[in-house]
Amino acid sequence: MAETTENRANRRKVREGVVVSDSMQSTIVVAVIERVRHPRYGKTVQRTKRLYVDDPQNTAKVGDRVRVTETRPLSKLKRWRLTEVMERAR
Repeated sequence: MAETTENRANRRKVREGVVVSDSMQSTIVVAVIERVRHPRYGKTVQRTKRLYVDDPQNTAKVGDRVRVTETRPLSKLKRWRLTEVMERAR
C-alpha cells in the first residue's frame, strides 16, 4: 500500500547553530557544534560542522543563533535553508 504525503513523516533534518559568516549574498555559514562521546575513551568531544545556509533576505548576522532545515541542493555547497533567527547577537 502506497503512503500518501499527509501521513508520511517529515524526514528533513533540523539543526541549531551560530552564524560565523554573512559576507556572501543570500548565503550564511552556520557552525553547528555536536557533543559526542568518544567510542573508546568515553570522553565527551566537540565536533563542529560548517553548513552553508540559504538566507534570501540577508536577515541573519554574525553571532546570531539560528535554526536551519535541510533542503534540496541549491548550489554546489548550499543544502540548508534558514528557518528562523532564534537569538540576535549582542
